[in-house]
Amino acid sequence: MQETPINYLPILIQCVFAAAFVALMLFLSAIVGPKRHSGIKDANFECGIQSYGNARIPFSVKYFIVAILFVLFDVEVIFLYPWAVNFRELGFIGLWKMLLFMGTLLIGFFYIIKKKALDWE
Repeated sequence: MQETPINYLPILIQCVFAAAFVALMLFLSAIVGPKRHSGIKDANFECGIQSYGNARIPFSVKYFIVAILFVLFDVEVIFLYPWAVNFRELGFIGLWKMLLFMGTLLIGFFYIIKKKALDWE
């Protein structure tokens, strides 16, 4: 069966209906929802404890770097599992591509170690 743009029409219709449903619900909640405002009701509320001071405490950049690097290197597991499951079907070409992928990740890991991105002071 040859794929044509008409084959994607049901998906497009579903996306249009989903977007229209979301827009309709947002519109109806703005129209029908209660609109009582007061100082106590509009105040910030966090676990029943009154907040004091500035909520924007600066975090160390190291925290964000470690978090981003964790996500980056954790994604490799997502690619390793399907490769391991289909190892025999992929053959030598699949092995070569995975070695290239892992080599690229290893180069990036050594670069991170060289730049001391994981060292906490």
